Amino acid sequence: MRIRQLFPCTVDRLPVMRRAGDLRVACRQTIRRARITARRSSIAGLALVLLAAHSLQPATQAQQPSARSDSPLADTNGLVGTAPLDRQILIGNAPPPGEQLYSGFTTPAAVLPHSSTELGPINANLDLSYPAGVRAPYFYPNRMIYGFSGGAHGLPNVMPMVGDWTVPPERSASVYDKTREKSSPGYYSVYLNDYHTLAEMTVTTWTGLFRFTFPHSQKAHILMDLGRRGGTVEILDDHTVRGRSRGGHRYFVAEFSQPFTSYGTFKQNPPMRPGYSLLGGNQVDPEAQTVSGNFAGVYLNFQTTMGEQVLVKIGSGPSFQIAEDRLKAEQPGWDFEKIRHQAEDAWAQKLNLIQVNGGTREQRMLLYSCLYHSFYSPRLLANKGEQFYNPNGNLETATYSRYGPVPLWDTGRNQIVLLTLLEPKVKEDILRSELDAARETGYMETSFHGDNAVFMYLGDWERGLKFDRAAVYQYLRKNAMDPNGPRSYLAEYMQNGWISDFIPPGNPDPPYAGGKAGVATTLEYSWDDYAMAQYAKRLGNEDDYQMFLKRAHNYRNVFDPSIGFMRGRTADGNWISPFDPREPYYNFMMKEASGWSTLWLVPHDVQGLINLLGGRPKFDAKLDQFFSTPYTAKGICRDCTGVIGQYVQGNQPDQQAAYLYDWGGQPWKTQKLVRQILALMYGSDYSGFAFPGMDDQGSTSSWYVMSALGFYPVDPSSPDYIMGSPIFNKATIHMGNGHDFTILAHHNSAQNIYIQSATLNGRPWNKPWFSYSDIADGATLVLTMGPSPNQQWGSDPQDAPPSMTPQGDTQNGGGASPSN
Repeated sequence: MRIRQLFPCTVDRLPVMRRAGDLRVACRQTIRRARITARRSSIAGLALVLLAAHSLQPATQAQQPSARSDSPLADTNGLVGTAPLDRQILIGNAPPPGEQLYSGFTTPAAVLPHSSTELGPINANLDLSYPAGVRAPYFYPNRMIYGFSGGAHGLPNVMPMVGDWTVPPERSASVYDKTREKSSPGYYSVYLNDYHTLAEMTVTTWTGLFRFTFPHSQKAHILMDLGRRGGTVEILDDHTVRGRSRGGHRYFVAEFSQPFTSYGTFKQNPPMRPGYSLLGGNQVDPEAQTVSGNFAGVYLNFQTTMGEQVLVKIGSGPSFQIAEDRLKAEQPGWDFEKIRHQAEDAWAQKLNLIQVNGGTREQRMLLYSCLYHSFYSPRLLANKGEQFYNPNGNLETATYSRYGPVPLWDTGRNQIVLLTLLEPKVKEDILRSELDAARETGYMETSFHGDNAVFMYLGDWERGLKFDRAAVYQYLRKNAMDPNGPRSYLAEYMQNGWISDFIPPGNPDPPYAGGKAGVATTLEYSWDDYAMAQYAKRLGNEDDYQMFLKRAHNYRNVFDPSIGFMRGRTADGNWISPFDPREPYYNFMMKEASGWSTLWLVPHDVQGLINLLGGRPKFDAKLDQFFSTPYTAKGICRDCTGVIGQYVQGNQPDQQAAYLYDWGGQPWKTQKLVRQILALMYGSDYSGFAFPGMDDQGSTSSWYVMSALGFYPVDPSSPDYIMGSPIFNKATIHMGNGHDFTILAHHNSAQNIYIQSATLNGRPWNKPWFSYSDIADGATLVLTMGPSPNQQWGSDPQDAPPSMTPQGDTQNGGGASPSN
């Protein structure tokens, strides 16, 4: 009987532990947990697990990183974010029948900061499966490896194997050993049980390096193919393969450390008529050197001795010559460990920007693993002097480090602020990249259904970054004023002050998935417009300031005071009925969120929302109800996981809600909730790697990083940071401007979660927030923590964070009436 059959939790948790001592501790902790939960009844079974874990130690030790065991590098695990939560109380009623539950959908691939080159595992055959709304190539619970990514989208899938094989898309997969799977910064490895082969990979900026350790075999193979999109692959000689994706924008050159003994090509022929396989047919041509089509690929044969290693290095670029030049420049030899150490050094420079003391080892692993994911996006397109394809598909030469698009609806809420703190020079290139992309396309980039680029530019202006502010405003204003631009339904928004939705036939309950997301989009545009007003004001444009400031109040037009919620309206202005704020409206009125979640989507004017809800006591009571009303929706929202009451941590619309008590005069509730979310929503599953929902290129990760440090940017366009409760005794942020921001939490513990008092640079600090100007030249924030709330600290109305509506202004209330 397999170990997993006797004790499934133990083996799957082993990748979290890096040292033999930790492995033994893990076993003891697992046994203790088993006794508490009464999930195991056999002492003999426990003994077998201990024995099995002991026998696994050599394999585990063989996968150790080269970094010091107490360094941020060693605490980082790329598997974090690849698993879903597994407690039903935390995942609501997701997923829809027939789908897998959302995980973070991160990748454990070997990658560099902001790099487009990824070498990592593919354990979901997406060509023969139904994805969960996202084409994620890796999902931690899956137990088969189908291949490895060869660098980036459009580059080859690579698979080492032994014995007979099958042409993709079926693919010859292998069970893999979860106890020997390792993902660390710049490195990934896994053991393929069926092929008795160890696969390792590491990367440079534009190249990747595989190291495959084979058994003794006359039938060892490496397969490379371009997937369903296809393209052309050529065998140039007995150690070189090259290819290009269909469309010609991705080229690669692959070199092998030893010659292959024989070779051939293959491709898939789509099904021609009913009655044949859904996969179509295949064409395999031994000794052929060129192939084009769907799943175009090559098979390369080797005769290997036990433990023999075959290395493969792959360079990519906008032409064969550039790909080959990059291989020569970045990987002139075959020193795998040298390349791996270079990758680790690159990551150490980033991860060491935050130093923490205290907390548990799991908390440090989660912090640095989340920080690791925060540096994924945006992706580098070209360094200065290199060629790349711009958004119009034209080849040009970069005059600075050019980056790809920022996923503004996701990372625009938090990660863009974290990058500004840690790497402002990189961020200036990102700002310049977005501006040049706007010049090339005619509009500033938007994301999803908002228009959030102004958050990044205004926030970075507030934090002192340099960019062409007038030129940026030209495109931001064009987005906000041109009905033919990327803001959906802008003409309606400008005319009515809200975006309507139509009621579908039969008005189904739970609601259908279509619609205009009129409520959510109105709220997003109002938020955008407030940032636009502040931007115009800083430029000295008073007319635009007044215009956008008026539009920034449009959120009130979708607030129904009779029920106390944001609510959809039809084109004639009437409230949509029936309306249940507990139901997850996917695109109808709301966006991937319920009425409860969407209520709080007014980050620019929390005080105005307080007034709409009837003042501080009623506002706080509404928040209390939000976090305590059980999640009992009939409709299923695949994005709505990680729930506390009606709150959803796994998606963006309400991720700022826990911090709103700081406006309501009850910051101790924010402190408690933030600690609760950090503990429950990250790594609380059996594997220790779970996220509450999609990471969205670093968004969910960045929430953890900043919240674990003790603050969060509720409105990224402002320079303000809203305080929560730090989980570390000491955290030092080495800001990219050369100064340090240190947070000390005296008497901090899992029980002492409440701030009793605070000082900032030696001065008493009674505000539950601080601004960038308070820390820009370096700062030390000292918090004294305790087990019970200090209900006086931070509760004075004058200490609340700023809002569009000034504190004490009660005129901004009431909301819209259906006749407006």
